[in-house]
Amino acid sequence: MKIGVIGTGYVGLVTAVCLAELGHQVVGTDVVKEKIDFALAGRPHIYEPGLEELLQKNLKRGNLNFYHDLDKTIQDSDVLFVCVSTPQLADGRADMTYVEGVSRRIADNLNSYKLIVEKSTVPVRTSAWIKRVINLYRKNAENYDVASNPEFLREGSAVHDFLNPDRIIIGVESEKAEKILCQIYQKFADKILVTNIDTAE
Repeated sequence: MKIGVIGTGYVGLVTAVCLAELGHQVVGTDVVKEKIDFALAGRPHIYEPGLEELLQKNLKRGNLNFYHDLDKTIQDSDVLFVCVSTPQLADGRADMTYVEGVSRRIADNLNSYKLIVEKSTVPVRTSAWIKRVINLYRKNAENYDVASNPEFLREGSAVHDFLNPDRIIIGVESEKAEKILCQIYQKFADKILVTNIDTAE
């Protein structure tokens, strides 16, 4: 199983590195070229205790890589963690521009079954909105699922929090999605709480 992490900001980079540390094959991508260049050089663009060491370790092990090409990341991955920014608008709503952009690119590159996992902070019912966007723009009938896996990372202890979770919330709509996410987090099986997507969001 190959995992793609879309967006290598604070949440995305920590997620990519820590999923690789759990033993998964992971590739991260970002529209900001410099973030990918820094990551490939083993130098994270953010500081978190332990992050640089784990980044370098997993790059060397060969189970972590970074692409400049979003389309290739989508095509090559079985699971896609969406970790793009959702900044707050003046009226308090989340700006979903980046989420919509990623959803359209997924639709363009849906070449096999994909599990699309919301990791960004998003409003309730975002999963239904993502599905509408994908269904509107996709070019074939390949199947996919959308799931929610909210992050509970504290700045300054994000790596520790990811690798030592109090709980892991998984919001799913299908047994297949649940099985895949439970497999990804099997090391923390006793910490997993499975809910519906709306509850997780």
